[in-house]
Amino acid sequence: MITDRYVDGTRLRLRHVERIDTGECAHKLTQKIPAPPGATGPVRGLITNMYLSGEEYSLLLDVLPGRVLTKTRLSVPPLGIDVFDGRLLGLVLAEAEFETTEDAETFVPPAGCLAEVTDDPRFTGGSLAHAERAQLRGWLADYGLLLA
Repeated sequence: MITDRYVDGTRLRLRHVERIDTGECAHKLTQKIPAPPGATGPVRGLITNMYLSGEEYSLLLDVLPGRVLTKTRLSVPPLGIDVFDGRLLGLVLAEAEFETTEDAETFVPPAGCLAEVTDDPRFTGGSLAHAERAQLRGWLADYGLLLA
């Protein structure tokens, strides 16, 4: 289970990850800088992670305001599949990660993938954290998809 807090007014995300199988927890503070407009290829920007102790995470959680997303992440290499909870219940997104540019360029999504939203900023975590269910329905409708 992943709980993300997108810190208001920043490009920062505070993340709590709890493994379903072991109960082990990890915490990190992440900064995501999007790729510049017009950038092509598999690189989608810069990501910096700082791993935190449980105490550091709790301290930051208490002082950093933001919007929260919760999801369960399943690993089906090369895909990480996010199944969202709460107001985004029913949304499932898959993200592919690759070792090489060639792997990225030759990747064919599985037949069950209904839409390609990689370049749609509405489907980034920071945007989804602020989305209401009605907005999400509209965004999905742009791809011909329905959300109950």
